[in-house]
Amino acid sequence: MLNIAFIAHDRKKEDIVNFVIAYEHVFKDKILYSTGTTGLRIMEATELKIHRFLSGPLGGDQQIGSLIAQNEMDLVLFFRDPLMAQPHEPDITALLRLCDVHGIPVATNLATAEILVRALDRGDFAWRELVEQNKPGLGQ
Repeated sequence: MLNIAFIAHDRKKEDIVNFVIAYEHVFKDKILYSTGTTGLRIMEATELKIHRFLSGPLGGDQQIGSLIAQNEMDLVLFFRDPLMAQPHEPDITALLRLCDVHGIPVATNLATAEILVRALDRGDFAWRELVEQNKPGLGQ
């Protein structure tokens, strides 16, 4: 079962909610995570169940980052607002760095999210299941 995280900056929350509504059929059988308000808004608009972490600025980005570092996340959809300074920019940079270090696909905009979710729907993420099966234990 694949693990997917949803994150969106304030001015992008409506975009991610509409995106998840459009692809609810793809997400319904996945394990879903999100930062606080983003997850609440998605759950209010869909029938999806989402494990909600703290709000991003309060540590939610870092909580999702910890799952990435433990190889327990398969896809991150992070709708960023590139035109607005974020008070927790170091956390955002750290999260994106962890995705790069651990080879986790991450979309930071609608166009990339569309490509990745269509690939997910086609079954192109089967390689992540192999990674999960062969994941070394902690401390190895």
